[in-house]
Formats: sequence, structure tokens, C-alpha cells
Amino acid sequence: MIGLKELEQKLQQRQPSVIGVQSSYAVLVPLVQMEDELHLLYEVRAETLRRQPGEICFPGGKLEAGEAPLAGALRETREELGIVAQSVQILGPLDYMHQQGLFVMHPYLGVISQETYQAISCNPEEVKETFLVPLKALVHHPPFLYEYETIPQVGNDFPYEVVGANEGYSFARGRVEVPIYQYQDRVIWGITGRITRSCLQLMEVCP
Repeated sequence: MIGLKELEQKLQQRQPSVIGVQSSYAVLVPLVQMEDELHLLYEVRAETLRRQPGEICFPGGKLEAGEAPLAGALRETREELGIVAQSVQILGPLDYMHQQGLFVMHPYLGVISQETYQAISCNPEEVKETFLVPLKALVHHPPFLYEYETIPQVGNDFPYEVVGANEGYSFARGRVEVPIYQYQDRVIWGITGRITRSCLQLMEVCP
């Protein structure tokens, strides 16, 4: 068994994570200033992708083994849009998201220039197109908020007698809020909608 001194050293050399997380993701939330106005940059996922084809997202993806979240967000941005890390001014991390015990998502707010935006080269295997949404459009048209409850589905084989509980035990439930933004013919929702709303709240431009 590890000694107390070795345990202390091990804890001091590691970054804590969320218990039970199976995978980690990171995205860049890019701000672009055009015509004296700030915009958020979004991607449309390629229709050929297996997961969420055609949906709107931020550049990013799954972290590689041992990869830091910010490094992963910048790597994915380069692979998807051809934007190199040196062209991104990172303002800092946004609140991260823990999705129902399955994964954690790390968003980073960054700024790219108008010239960098205009030079974007989408990887057609991953990205169908990109588009900009003015921040004021998101502020002046708040999202529709949909809430749903997460209810544990506990099978009959749960060992109630082992844990000293009766059948029908009240397992903790949860609630998920899904912001749905509409801009022209675009619909921004799901995790991307949640990150968008969290970002706007951090900027203190929406409730």
C-alpha cells in the first residue's frame, strides 16, 4: 500500500477530474470582430459524419490521451478550420460541463481576427460550413428554454438487500435545461446552446 508521503506527492502532481467520466472534450468558442461588432463563430457539421451530422457546434472534439483541454481545443480548431494556435487570442476558460456522468466538456473563449476568419479553410470531412452570429442578435432574441427531467432507470436486479434499502428507493433525479436559439434559418441548441448561454451570462449581457 502507498505511504502517506508518496500519496501526498501523487496528489500534488495531478489535476483532479470528475468521478466516473469516460471521456473528455474541449471546444473553442471563437469571437470575431467585424464592422465594429462582436460575433460568435459556429460550424455546421458535415452531413457525412456518423454523430450529429448537419448540427451546429463550436470547433473542438475529443481529447487525445494525456492531452490538456486547451491544447485539444486548439488542435481540433486547426484540423477543422485551418486556424493555427498562433492566430487565436485565448481570453480564458468558460465554465465546463459534466454531461450525465458520461463526459466532461471544456470550453475556451478566444478571439480571432477578421482576416483569420476570412482565411478559414474548412475540412470537408468534418465541417460543411461556418457562419457568424452577432452577439446583439443573441441578446435581443433570448432562447426558448426547454427543461426535461433525468430519471434513473433501476432494474429489478439492483442489490437492495446488500445496501440496506427497500425496493422503490428514491434515487436522485436531475433536470437539464436546453436553450434553443434561432437566428435567421439557423437553430443553435443542445450543448452548443448551453455553452452559448453560459458565455453570454459571463459577459453579463443576458440573464
